[in-house]
Amino acid sequence: MSKKKAVVSLGHDALGYTTLAQWDAVKVTARALADLVEEDYQLTITHSNGPQVSMIHKAMTELRRVYIDYTPAPMCVCSAMSQGYVGYDIQNALRSELLSRGISKPVSTILTQVTVDPYDEAFYEPTKIIGRYMSKEDADLEIRKGNYVKEDPGKGFRRVVAAPKPIDIVEIEAIRTLAEADQVVIACGGGGIPVIEQHHALKGASAVIEKDAIAGKLAADLHCDELIILTGVDCVYQDFGTESQTPIRELNVSRAKKLMEQGQFESGTMMPKIEAAVSYLQKVPEGKALITSMARVRDAVRGKAGTVITA
Repeated sequence: MSKKKAVVSLGHDALGYTTLAQWDAVKVTARALADLVEEDYQLTITHSNGPQVSMIHKAMTELRRVYIDYTPAPMCVCSAMSQGYVGYDIQNALRSELLSRGISKPVSTILTQVTVDPYDEAFYEPTKIIGRYMSKEDADLEIRKGNYVKEDPGKGFRRVVAAPKPIDIVEIEAIRTLAEADQVVIACGGGGIPVIEQHHALKGASAVIEKDAIAGKLAADLHCDELIILTGVDCVYQDFGTESQTPIRELNVSRAKKLMEQGQFESGTMMPKIEAAVSYLQKVPEGKALITSMARVRDAVRGKAGTVITA
């Protein structure tokens, strides 16, 4: 019997918010991922990078302030750095956990670029807040450089970047080759490094890509059996956060769209996950999407927890 192919999308809780917290968090994450390997899944893993890319961006900006010979790192470079350092921690923690269970399996991180459309509307209305708080003077300097900033009253100004839709995963064939060899692959971290195709060259874009959006695309491109999205709640809820909050155990694409239209899902949290599931299922209708917490993922793949979404 062939293994079940799955893309697993990890949220912020799986990684922590600082370097030290990440070392501890990935050990817990590795146990959940190893559980899936033991459940006979071939895993391709993607992850968030919000706190990590923000930390790197802050550090590189401050370095420029102290040493004038340095130049601030563009967002695409910060994204590449975060992919490497997060992937490094995940792959080592998972390799160690698998070996402790008697499983010898390669775990690799692929530095992944994702093309975006330079005319995507997101570039005209940036929404993703990153980096340190700035003074009015620093904010004005960013504006003069053509960047966007947003004021947080009483705290200062912060950089705002676009979140365009992904078009193509540049390294998809490399990812596919490793996945088909039954290796564990970590790819498209933080949504992938956003790049714009110019003739035969790829130019980094000042943007970030929604992690859940790329997870849905990655699962579709690999024609996976499942898309598993791990988040901070055990399942999807209707009327979340209210007295009438009700767990949703099963959804189909049609009902998911209706609930989205009704505003049931918060735009910055559950909405991107539902959108990713719908996008994946529209391309792989025989597949299924599963949304649950890391603590319940083993129960969820056995049908005892989580929310299952089908076409």
